Amino acid sequence: MPRDRQPVLLLPSAALLLLAFLCAPPARADVPPPQPHKEHKRDYKREIETLEEQWRTAQLSEDIPTMERLLAPDYLGITITGQVADKPQQLDRMRSRHLLITRIDLSDRKIKIFGAVAIVTSLARIEGTSEGTPMSGLYRYTRIYRRYPDGSWKITNFEVTRVPTPPVP
Repeated sequence: MPRDRQPVLLLPSAALLLLAFLCAPPARADVPPPQPHKEHKRDYKREIETLEEQWRTAQLSEDIPTMERLLAPDYLGITITGQVADKPQQLDRMRSRHLLITRIDLSDRKIKIFGAVAIVTSLARIEGTSEGTPMSGLYRYTRIYRRYPDGSWKITNFEVTRVPTPPVP
């Protein structure tokens, strides 16, 4: 090596990097993501309550543009009859009136917020038709919303189950 060139010493830089790596807290899969503050949770719950009413109104009035706005691009729902429907299929069911709901009375609503996810469960008294078959009764549903970076909430998943009527003695 020529005398006028000094060797580049990478050892101190590498040692500092290694020290920083060793001192950093370990990433743990069992640690939940940070939760929103209590006031944010209250705000989020109010937003979800508003969206739930928009969904109910859109369902009753066959408001496709509102439903399209509410459903996430990756939406996946399980219908009353057990069919799986993605967003285009769900919107087509409404457009073609394969799903026609004339009454939705909601009760026993619970909303849980986990970071950017909201889980809604509710009891619904529903009347209408599905695939031309009359439907009427009590149903429990779970709807999952995801909060996007722009602050909007979208429905990503939905599942509904019929509540069996007790036998008449």
